[in-house]
Amino acid sequence: MKTRGLADSPQNSFTSQRPARLSRLIISLQAWAARHVHHEDRRPDSFRDRFQGAELQEVSSRGSNARSNAETLEQPGRDSAWPLARNNVNTCNNTEKDDKAKVEEKETKEDKKKENPKQEEKKKEATVIDPSSNVYYHWLTAIALPVFYNWCLLVCRACFDELQSDHLMMWLVLDYSSDVLYVLDMVVRARTGFLEQGLMVKDADRLWKHYTKTIQFKLDLLSLIPTDLGYLKLGMNYPELRFNRLLRFSRLFEFFDRTETRTNYPNVFRIGNLVLYILIIIHWNACIYFAISKFIGFGTDSWVYPNISIPEYGHLSRKYIYSLYWSTLTLTTIGETPPPVKDEEYLFVVIDFLVGVLIFATIVGNVGSMISNMNASRAEFQAKVDSIKQYMQFRKVTKDLETRVIRWFDYLWANKKTVDEKEVLKNLPDKLKAEIAINVHLDTLKKVRIFQDCEAGLLVELVLKLRPAVFSPGDYICKKGDIGREMYIINEGKLAVVADDGVTQFVVLGDGSYFGEISILNIKGSKSGNRRTANIRSIGYSDLFCLSKDDLMEALTEYPEAKKALEEKGRQILMKDNLIDEDVARAGGDPKDIEEKVEYLESSLDTLQTRFARLLAEYNATQMKVKQRLSQLENQLWCQWRALRGQTYHLGNSASVTLSAPGISSSPGLQSRRSRLGSSLKSSPSPRPGREDSSVALTPTDGRTKERGPDCGQRPERNRPTSAPT
Repeated sequence: MKTRGLADSPQNSFTSQRPARLSRLIISLQAWAARHVHHEDRRPDSFRDRFQGAELQEVSSRGSNARSNAETLEQPGRDSAWPLARNNVNTCNNTEKDDKAKVEEKETKEDKKKENPKQEEKKKEATVIDPSSNVYYHWLTAIALPVFYNWCLLVCRACFDELQSDHLMMWLVLDYSSDVLYVLDMVVRARTGFLEQGLMVKDADRLWKHYTKTIQFKLDLLSLIPTDLGYLKLGMNYPELRFNRLLRFSRLFEFFDRTETRTNYPNVFRIGNLVLYILIIIHWNACIYFAISKFIGFGTDSWVYPNISIPEYGHLSRKYIYSLYWSTLTLTTIGETPPPVKDEEYLFVVIDFLVGVLIFATIVGNVGSMISNMNASRAEFQAKVDSIKQYMQFRKVTKDLETRVIRWFDYLWANKKTVDEKEVLKNLPDKLKAEIAINVHLDTLKKVRIFQDCEAGLLVELVLKLRPAVFSPGDYICKKGDIGREMYIINEGKLAVVADDGVTQFVVLGDGSYFGEISILNIKGSKSGNRRTANIRSIGYSDLFCLSKDDLMEALTEYPEAKKALEEKGRQILMKDNLIDEDVARAGGDPKDIEEKVEYLESSLDTLQTRFARLLAEYNATQMKVKQRLSQLENQLWCQWRALRGQTYHLGNSASVTLSAPGISSSPGLQSRRSRLGSSLKSSPSPRPGREDSSVALTPTDGRTKERGPDCGQRPERNRPTSAPT
């Protein structure tokens, strides 16, 4: 039994080692596959990182860490002995379970992220206030109140002691309430969005960084420094410690600017705003005057405030009103004040006079410009009326017609129809122009039968081309037999279809009616052609919209299918009224259309010929410039050759050459050397560009060494010598 147990023990150990080997083999294969499959993931790729989200990068980094941990767990098992295989198998199984648990946790987290992506985006995107919204404007109104309170009352409380001491509790409540609003304003500024590439930035970190980089952030911090802690040492009667709260003045100016753009009466608001600025300056000047009087001493001379021991001048209301009266007289320079006595009084009065001159100039300039702007439209309209009156008087127009013209102008001004829409809307982009025109005219244009089922793009094009037209009582909009170049849509007023006598009325057209739409389509086979078939006269003042034939055809060039549909609708209307010749309609193309096409081709050919002539002229001019440049280069080369003529150069130990006008004089033995040199040059390959031996060193007799390169060209034929130089 003992021997049998010993014999069975190796078999048991071998059988126990087999699953260990299989598990190790499986783990090594998984690690090898992970290394090769995810090799690209571990490779750093900055381009992919720029487009990979933060969450994906985090997941990939976690996956790489898990793989590295698995590999490190593998390493000890490789060097372990076979008897410890069971322990290794157990540890490997445990690590596999741990890895599976981690992977499952990651998958659940990723599933949650995928299920709730909107919630994560909401967490990232903080509450952002649009600076163009009504909420932001209402907040400006709220923050402008404490800023205005500090600018008006802080200086007054600092100069008039009774005002500070008698209502101390009220001032403390108002002061710290304004401080709370200041703190909230910093929060609002940090959450106020801004545009970047046309999109509103809603990232809280970026908004905060953008706010901290502005100068207003520093001013806001300075305005919130608790300088009023000095009350604990100096006492409560020093409100000037809170003067740093005045640094929030930009909010007040922003509120005024936004209000000016929102109000319907901007000129009135500008005048009121100007008066408010002047009153604040006068208020501050009055407070400073009273403070200087208190510093010098009340009643010490005739310039300062009278002695407050007198009951008449001891009341707070009299102190402020007297100072305000003195400040108004000084700054407006319209009254006489007591002359100064001391030097500091003179200096203060001089500064006041200078400020007063600036205020007076500002008042005159701003009020004058505001009044002129308020009456600009009336002045422009009146100038037009005056020019028409002068023209009619110069041409001796009848009084009846002159009266009708003047009444027409009066009707335009009374009904506010003097505005030129194109002139007003010319500064807007095309998109906004189209939107405004759609809001104003689209409903009117849809009333026309032939335009009811047209494409939206065509309707937008036509809406932009509608022109308003106003007719006086008795005016003919069109007469029978006239060529139809426009169609009309009645916006307001009454029109009558009358007989040839102009009195008999067949039908009355009201708001929303239209006429002339068939004549501008120029439908082939129409019995009336493009002629008017009725007399239409305005009963009273009529406001119409006009669409010309040229504008319609220009718009239809981009919409050929819509053009066919409109012509078909017009043809059906004519067939219904029996106003179309079907034989002519079925015939071939209209010769007028062919003529128009030929004319268009001729104009295009003329344009091409003009362009070709211009290009040919440019080519000839360029060719002449090139020829002149070549001739200049030839002259320069010939001048250089003449400068080198007459000098002797050494070709070697026993050969020399002399350059001269008629030719070259050579020393004995040069001819044989020349023949050998020529044969060697013929047998040798052509020198490559850039080689140093492509030139022959020539040594002149005076010891200088010159280098002669390849042949640099020949001079003109007229200057060529009888024997060419070698």
